[in-house]
Amino acid sequence: MPAQHDRARLPIAVYVLGLSVFALGTSEFMLSGILQPLARDLNVSIPQAGLLVSAFAIGMVIGAPVLAAATLRLPRRTTLIALLAVFGLGQVAGALAPSYGVLFISRIVSALACAGFWAVGAAVAVSLVPVTSRARAMAVMVGGLSIANIAGVPAGALLGQHAGWRAAFWAVAGLAAIGLLGVVALVPRTAVPTGEDRPQLRRELAIYKDKQVWLALTATALNGAAVFALFSYLSPLLTDTAGLAESWVPTVLALFGVGALTGTFIGGRIADAHLFGTLFGGIAASTAVLAVLALTAHSPAATIALSLMLGVTAFTTAPALNARMFNVANAAPTLAGATTTAAFNIGNTLGPWLGGLAIGAGWGYPSVAWTGAALAAGAVITTAFAFRLHRTTNHSRLIASSATATPIAKETETADAKEAAGHH
Repeated sequence: MPAQHDRARLPIAVYVLGLSVFALGTSEFMLSGILQPLARDLNVSIPQAGLLVSAFAIGMVIGAPVLAAATLRLPRRTTLIALLAVFGLGQVAGALAPSYGVLFISRIVSALACAGFWAVGAAVAVSLVPVTSRARAMAVMVGGLSIANIAGVPAGALLGQHAGWRAAFWAVAGLAAIGLLGVVALVPRTAVPTGEDRPQLRRELAIYKDKQVWLALTATALNGAAVFALFSYLSPLLTDTAGLAESWVPTVLALFGVGALTGTFIGGRIADAHLFGTLFGGIAASTAVLAVLALTAHSPAATIALSLMLGVTAFTTAPALNARMFNVANAAPTLAGATTTAAFNIGNTLGPWLGGLAIGAGWGYPSVAWTGAALAAGAVITTAFAFRLHRTTNHSRLIASSATATPIAKETETADAKEAAGHH
């Protein structure tokens, strides 16, 4: 019995990867809590400062598929060490940045390293555990990102308010250093897949001929853009429009993170059985929450409550969006995850940019909520097109050739078909 218990325990290396993801996630989202002091110190406008969020997202968009493909044949442990070191140096460069331009470049470099670490780290985490523990291993990595939203981002905002925004970058650099030491000491060397399991880039690129892949990518990007059009400017919305003190910002960011974790749990429980229902329900709910928030942005209580609700509704769709991409791109496991990451970050780039345009046009901070609502409505329409195509064909290109599909893929495809039949 003790031996069985030990085999069921996840390797400590998986938790080290989760800690590293916590640092990555904190860096990606923490600007939302330090936007105002950063803008004042670097003498730029709030919309310009918001573009730093887009800069990180651009790096993720480029880095996810490119580095996923470029590192297929490299030793994974060595790749993780190199990427985490580059990420840490990017945080140091950000902390020391003498100008907005230098900080902008450091964000892109950090994001490239972050995207590569995600792609390789997920493969390593899965390779360290038996098949029956893969979901648990991935839950630890994704949990690092969720905890970053709940604890890391508010802590960064609090640190930025009391010790200056550069202190937040130094703190993340310290977390990256701890993660780097952990990877060096505790992550074992893993072999790159060979033989029939060896990834073939040409075969995986063929997924982009499928219309459903592009519809899934578009829906994911629009959903992300809807959230980040608001989230990137949540701090000035809370203080300048709702009239809250800056000390409230970390608390509201933490509430958003709690909502995101709650939504992820809900979506994970229901998405397998009701994939399109989860997509329609979650995205439509986000559209409504954003529209109501735009109308009630001057009310502190309403703004706080709706920020929490947006975390719930937006992240309820996350498991379904990921599952949908893997369903329609199951023949390309390497690029499926990278494509989803890129799609989310296309949205993370588009949202702050459009929100900044709305603010720059003189429409005020509530306009970012209207922008988000319009983007979310676009995601609902895109999902409707995908569902119609799904009903029309009753199977995707991959399901049609399901003789070569994996058992897991067949199960998810069958669930999709059953749900589609239920909507006839």
